[in-house]
Amino acid sequence: MEIIDKNKGKRIVIDPISRVEGHGKVTLLLDENNRLQEARLHIVEFRGFEKFIEGRPYEEVAVIVQRLCGICPVSHHLAAAKAIDQLVGVNQLSPTAEKIRRLLHYGQVLQSHALHFFYLSSPDLLFGFETDLHRRNIIEVIKDFPDIGRQGIQLRKFGQDIIQAISGKKIHGVVAVPGGINRSLDIPQRDALRAQLPDILKKSKKAVAIARDLYLSNIDIHKNFGFIESSFLSLVDSKGALELYDGNIRIKDKAGKIFKDQLDDNRYFDYIQEEVRSWSYMKFPFLSELGIEKGWYRVGPLARVNNCAFISTPLAEQARKEFIQFHHGLAQAPLAYHWARMIELLHCAEQIENLLQDEDITGNELVVKGCPQEEGIGVIEAPRGTLFHHYKINEEGLIQKANLIVSTTQNNQAMNDSVREVAREYIDGQEITEGALNQIEVAIRAYDPCLSCATHAMGKMPLKVELFDHNGELLDTKIKSSV
Repeated sequence: MEIIDKNKGKRIVIDPISRVEGHGKVTLLLDENNRLQEARLHIVEFRGFEKFIEGRPYEEVAVIVQRLCGICPVSHHLAAAKAIDQLVGVNQLSPTAEKIRRLLHYGQVLQSHALHFFYLSSPDLLFGFETDLHRRNIIEVIKDFPDIGRQGIQLRKFGQDIIQAISGKKIHGVVAVPGGINRSLDIPQRDALRAQLPDILKKSKKAVAIARDLYLSNIDIHKNFGFIESSFLSLVDSKGALELYDGNIRIKDKAGKIFKDQLDDNRYFDYIQEEVRSWSYMKFPFLSELGIEKGWYRVGPLARVNNCAFISTPLAEQARKEFIQFHHGLAQAPLAYHWARMIELLHCAEQIENLLQDEDITGNELVVKGCPQEEGIGVIEAPRGTLFHHYKINEEGLIQKANLIVSTTQNNQAMNDSVREVAREYIDGQEITEGALNQIEVAIRAYDPCLSCATHAMGKMPLKVELFDHNGELLDTKIKSSV
């Protein structure tokens, strides 16, 4: 934490934000009475994946884009693979290829959700938002709540075991190729994973109960913490069910009414635009029809559980009904993300069980051929929300243009607004403590941001920070060089 005073004005910098993937900071501008003037989440790293994959052969892209992140590389691998399928003219994979990709995806979502909830967020939820800094970590969770700590580790390990069995590595493995996959699952691997399922399903069901009980244990605070209202966007299947791998777009407005439904995700550019702001490398997407001011929305587990009409697996559907009933329809509280996240984790465990019983996953028909085309779009529900990969190639098969809209980017405005609401509640006019500032990070962590994934977009740097006093007078200006 850094506090800078200047002529009765004050700037507080939380740098870096902890227990998130990637690098970012928060600045709070206060007057001489500690009254909040402005709160901003800054993404300060630039990675430029959209630019430096230009000129690369399309066959390489699904491998390259995994390096966006070490937490959700599978999501980028599969979204890119779906786009490349279109580039080679394949609209329908073989049953073996599609089911292997789905199995890989469910393993990815399960391990990512377990990592976020148990490793990164449970210290706040178990010990309290203002507990001593040195206690807010997974090691202390294991010491004080060994059953919960071990459960998180074992759930994540199972998800990683799925990924390794399919792609050869727990991180940055490769299985998707143009038009299919390069290997199926062998029988010993399948049987080894099957043997773990009874325990994994039990732990997944318990994870939902832990998240629910922690949310309800201090409901007056948790339901209002960082509270904002927004629209929600996610994929659903043709019947409106939760769909993580392949579906159409559904948008609900902040009242819970379906605003748009069954939109073709390959036409995402007709519905979504992106705004660039001078103080962040991360863009601000919005719904074109509603405009910049009213068109921002949220994605991710909360959006998906809010938006879907049902979940196709029985245990997760039962948990969803309880979630929706408690919130009387649409849930808006950021901390409800954790509960929704564990419902999805349970759904993934159930889907993994179904797929491991399916003989197609050991099949031999791996690749389908098609007629090449110049443009491909792949859309998937990554752990953090809807993920778009869009590529155009030239006659030589080299990438001419790439556009990635990642989940965290779509939650950008929501995170900024939640930061502002928490700052108003816990910092505005009050003594500023480290514990109070952790409240800001708690709000950000609820969204499970992946800041590495989100910083591919060209912003307008250098970064300029202006400090104003309570009368609107400019007190100081700092410019961070982009060089």
